[in-house]
Amino acid sequence: MRRRIAEMRRALTADDVRVAAAALAEQALALPELTQARTVAAYVSVGSEPGTRALLDALHERGVRVLLPALLPDNDLDWGLYTGEDSLAPVQHGGRMHLFEPGGAPLGPEAVLRADVVLLPGLAVDRRGMRLGRGGGSYDRVLARLERAGARPSLMVLLYDTEVVEHVPEEPHDRPVHAAVTPSGVHRFG
Repeated sequence: MRRRIAEMRRALTADDVRVAAAALAEQALALPELTQARTVAAYVSVGSEPGTRALLDALHERGVRVLLPALLPDNDLDWGLYTGEDSLAPVQHGGRMHLFEPGGAPLGPEAVLRADVVLLPGLAVDRRGMRLGRGGGSYDRVLARLERAGARPSLMVLLYDTEVVEHVPEEPHDRPVHAAVTPSGVHRFG
């Protein structure tokens, strides 16, 4: 399933990605969870992932404290502040992943515990809210950290419309999300 979705994403044109990103930002910014949030943990999309740049900028302009992840050597995530596009640094991880990460001082893996909303990357979500990630486990660690601390942010995955599916494979450690935001709408779970 991961391979099939990755192939579908690679087939998108730059224009497809740009148009979808604008619609995705519009859908997300209208959500009550995001209009009321003071701190949002998000991520910078890369390649043909559903685009997040417009959303990040709009949240920052609203005065929201935006946290972005920085991948640690053990695949856990540290967090830093997004203060605009010039606060991003391109980073290559092990010759395999080119990411944009916060260039400022790291805030530590626990910084995510203060988020009102956590926007998660993913490849698909099913009708139960189970998210299919890329398989690296970074966000599984984040979700486990939130659960251990008793933190209850809104968990939302950002996807293309075709990536809301009937069923995704699930592992015992997987946790459901509360909603999926796509360019055409919001899907709420549980």
